[in-house]
Amino acid sequence: MDLALILSTLDATLRLSTPLLLACLAGLYSERAGVFDIGLEGKMLAAAFGAAAVAAVTGNVWLGLLAGVAVSITTAAVQGAAAITLKGNQLIAGVAINMLAAGLTTFLGIQWFAQGGRTPQLAPGGRFQNLTLPFANELSGVPIIGPIYADLISGHNLLVYVAFLAVPVTWFVLYRTRFGLRLRAVGENPKAVDTAGISVTRLRYQAVLITGLLCGLAGAFFSIAQGSGFGNNMTAGKGFIALAALIFAKWKPVPAMLTCLLFGFLDALQIRLQNTDILGVQIPVQAIQALPYVLTVVLLAGFIGKAVGPKAGGVPYTKER
Repeated sequence: MDLALILSTLDATLRLSTPLLLACLAGLYSERAGVFDIGLEGKMLAAAFGAAAVAAVTGNVWLGLLAGVAVSITTAAVQGAAAITLKGNQLIAGVAINMLAAGLTTFLGIQWFAQGGRTPQLAPGGRFQNLTLPFANELSGVPIIGPIYADLISGHNLLVYVAFLAVPVTWFVLYRTRFGLRLRAVGENPKAVDTAGISVTRLRYQAVLITGLLCGLAGAFFSIAQGSGFGNNMTAGKGFIALAALIFAKWKPVPAMLTCLLFGFLDALQIRLQNTDILGVQIPVQAIQALPYVLTVVLLAGFIGKAVGPKAGGVPYTKER
């Protein structure tokens, strides 16, 4: 395998793992605070539609990004109200968000754009373009180092860099700040946090809104960065894969990044393995496309050991009087 093919596969790995990583970090914040969130898929899908719809109408990618984030945060707030304030079942609230997003995005797409639920193709100003990092062109001719920097590290859109920068930021917030300490504590022992005079409800809402922000970035990536418009169900179950990655990483940011890169690599690999013979046998395309999802099941079935989530996760907190 030559260097160009390796770099091409790794380049695709970074791009394909970006929405998974953003969604995985999003789930990390809410679940560390004790709010189990299986509504990542719905928030991403809603954000993808909101970003593409506004970008299509205005032709401005930044307005599209802002709209996608706003839609996701609003959706997260609704889910938070159901799970935190009303003390409803957190899993059911997440399922409701997923169902609402799947139906509402298609309905609004048909009503607004009359293109079968899709948004119009975005103009160049309506989507993020790839960035060329400093000295990428000058270093491209240097053996090995040049292609790695120019073709692998450089040449991605802004949201790819934001996703990977969010990993050390998340690590610092969780383990080196007072907010992070309280966030982790409220997911383990909310009564102790409440006894210390800190609002459990406020902390959980803050975590849920951060989840909405990161899901908004992940959803916008699909429609105005990786793609050029919204398509029905374009997130294609990536929110559930992000949840699997979060469990596999045992709710830690750096292992979460590595797990998302693994899923992204398998996704990139299945694209390159399509329509190829393996040992003289033509593998069906559908079998190749199922690789990332098969890995999800295999890993969760017995290769991650015992993954114990936050002790207070999924349990609404009622203040004692």
